[in-house]
Amino acid sequence: MQRKLLSRIAVISLLLLSALSSLAIGEKDEDDTPTANAINAGTALIVNDDGGPVSISGNLHYTNAFFTSGVAEPLIILEEQTGFVDRNQYFIIPLESQVPGQITSDFFTSPFSYSLSLPLAPAGSLRDVDNNGDDDIGVMVFAVAYWTNLFGGPLLEKCDQHGGGWSTGYASTRASIDPETRWEVIGGKFIIYAPEPGQGFPSGFGADGLLFTSDDPIVTVPQGYSVVNLDEDPFVFDRAARQILDLHEPETAAINDFSALSYSEAFTAMVDLFRREYAFSDLYELDWDALEATYAPRFAEAEAAEDTDAYALAMRDFLWEIPDGHVGMPLTPLGDLFREETDGGLGVSLSELDDGRIVVSFLLDGSPAANAGIELGAEILAWDGGTVQEAMEREFIWAHQALSTEHTLRLQQLRYITRFPLGTDVDITFRNPEGEEEQSVTLATISERASFTNSSFFSGVEDTALPVEFEILPSGYGYVEIHSFSDNERLTVQLWERMLEKFIEEDVPGIIIDMRHNGGGSGYLADQLGAYFYQEEHVLGYTSSYNEATGEFYLDPRSEDRFCLPEEDLRYDGELAVIIAPGCFSACEFFSYNLTIADRAAIVGHYPTGGLGGAVDDMLMPDDLDIRYTVTRGLNADQEIHIEAQGVAPTVVVPVTLESLTSEGDHLLEAAENYLTDLILGELIDGGELSLGIGSTEVQANGAVGPDQRVRYRVTLPANRTVSVFLAGEDDSVDTVLGIYDREGQQLLGENDDADDDTRSSAWTDLAVGEQSGVFIFEVRVKNTSEAQTFTLKVVGVEPEEESEAEQEDADEDEPGEEDDSGDE
Repeated sequence: MQRKLLSRIAVISLLLLSALSSLAIGEKDEDDTPTANAINAGTALIVNDDGGPVSISGNLHYTNAFFTSGVAEPLIILEEQTGFVDRNQYFIIPLESQVPGQITSDFFTSPFSYSLSLPLAPAGSLRDVDNNGDDDIGVMVFAVAYWTNLFGGPLLEKCDQHGGGWSTGYASTRASIDPETRWEVIGGKFIIYAPEPGQGFPSGFGADGLLFTSDDPIVTVPQGYSVVNLDEDPFVFDRAARQILDLHEPETAAINDFSALSYSEAFTAMVDLFRREYAFSDLYELDWDALEATYAPRFAEAEAAEDTDAYALAMRDFLWEIPDGHVGMPLTPLGDLFREETDGGLGVSLSELDDGRIVVSFLLDGSPAANAGIELGAEILAWDGGTVQEAMEREFIWAHQALSTEHTLRLQQLRYITRFPLGTDVDITFRNPEGEEEQSVTLATISERASFTNSSFFSGVEDTALPVEFEILPSGYGYVEIHSFSDNERLTVQLWERMLEKFIEEDVPGIIIDMRHNGGGSGYLADQLGAYFYQEEHVLGYTSSYNEATGEFYLDPRSEDRFCLPEEDLRYDGELAVIIAPGCFSACEFFSYNLTIADRAAIVGHYPTGGLGGAVDDMLMPDDLDIRYTVTRGLNADQEIHIEAQGVAPTVVVPVTLESLTSEGDHLLEAAENYLTDLILGELIDGGELSLGIGSTEVQANGAVGPDQRVRYRVTLPANRTVSVFLAGEDDSVDTVLGIYDREGQQLLGENDDADDDTRSSAWTDLAVGEQSGVFIFEVRVKNTSEAQTFTLKVVGVEPEEESEAEQEDADEDEPGEEDDSGDE
């Protein structure tokens, strides 16, 4: 797997940035024919010869808005460059060669400083790079690089290294962005170590402009450490004891800053940037020239009037022309207008059923709607002077993230048609659930946001929630909710692994992963959490991004994303169901999509996910306005756009019904549990009802069940009885399983495989029923068979009887008598 300069796959508001990038440009030149320069190697140009470096310090200046996002363990290391020397894009930096430094200032304030002490003898790989034809011991080549540590111990393990290679950003070296020489080191500084004197090292790039190839001019270097300045010609070898090496933010990561320009100048620069770098211009058929011509006068008018509100409103309207939920701006400058247009409500939220009806799905007690007699579940026949559809089409949607797909747009339209300025009169025609007649009312809006909050994609989400929260459900399935991929990444991994350890230890048969309220974050983190459910390093997809050198979007076919598999004892092989909703955006969508590879999981939901299928950058505009825009195209393994404008569709579609909207319970969770149960235990067949009535001592049912089926009986057991339930096949070869569930059939109370060691039949014996009759679900299954088997289910009850004389005598003997002085008084 190649490690990219920026881990920019699939974020909505946050993006993992690291110096991790590694994609080989091609194989190292295998022509070992000595060149004249190699044969006639001179002496290196040495400055500040203090005997060699002993410590390194420097600064890292970053501007990218996502550089610190989710970072919990930032790390500066002395990074072995053997991957670059060998052009091995999969080279994993060994733990023993990594030398950690110290961050010596506030990491979250740019620039931050670091220091690093060099070991007396490093543990890197030696490479003979002098091209003289002799088998020399060679040198070790290092750079200083920034990383984030996500997995395992304090150093970088395989999965921390994004597939391997070498750093091409936020390092002491600089790398090419040209597709022909992409990620080749073209400048900056190396640290080399020669264990013996007389070893050769390049003093320049040679005619081909590449390092460590056969045309490199070679010089001999002194024993020990030297810092090689690749920006000098010839290279300069610095032997000062204390070195200063600043780490370089790559050009492609640096933020575009137009904040010092005028409104008009900044708008022109912004549109020009969109023309070049916006990822989905063709997909959305955007005409940037026409948009510029339409909106340039508004920015000019705002500038002439020095009107900050007009400027912010022009920016909003321009950005809303781009139907991509990743593109947007903070609404803070327009907060007053937003509140004015949305503060008034009637106390209702609206939803659309699968049959096309628009109904009231939330009703606020004491609201104008409730006081007018509108009931929960009422069908809305007309709204605000016309049809509901007409109201939806004319409504402005402040939620820009809803614009990417038709289903999210429609959901938000239904949300926003219930919002008005305070005091607005709204005409409504409705029909209550149990009513036959239409009713019409005119209601005045009041200041209430409860109904608005209720219809949010993130309704009910707690700000204090951990990034990963899990439990074992009464059904026996594991349940985990991933709230974010932009929280503390180290904590996220630790909670995720703890969850898996628990579920594996408890041998849960299936896991339900709830992704309904996940706004995205680190694409790499999302990819790798999914790897815990696989045994193969599947190809997940690719990214295409704008290349400044060519002026075009570029997809390197070698830049594929793959799973990085965890240790085997952390891989879960049970069944999976993923619950999705339109509030699953970006990295959340890539996580969900990844689990469809090889049909690993079912996707359960009413609707597809949000449809945000790229990664983002920010640009700075006047008045401290941050503009976010999509800069990469997320592609699947077939190099096709697979998330943007469509989302991830459910494979288990749960209908939106009046019951699912107005009744209690989590219908999507129930659907996920039912799916897993059907998958694990087989098709559910209703066997009917059995009742052991008063005076009846036995009742039975005969039936047949296949290897992928279950038959359930609803059994009523009378009060004050002792009951036994027996399940047997047609003969002793049939291996049966008898389960007991609560009356709702949701909670497994127990399961019996073999009644005793001598039979394959099943039984529950001597079940005592209390003073109230009880209803239980008995479930019949068979195993170790490929054919349907017939069975008999028998319920036997014992009537309550008077105690026998012998039982009474035994009881009397146990009663303490007056003459019994054997015990203490």
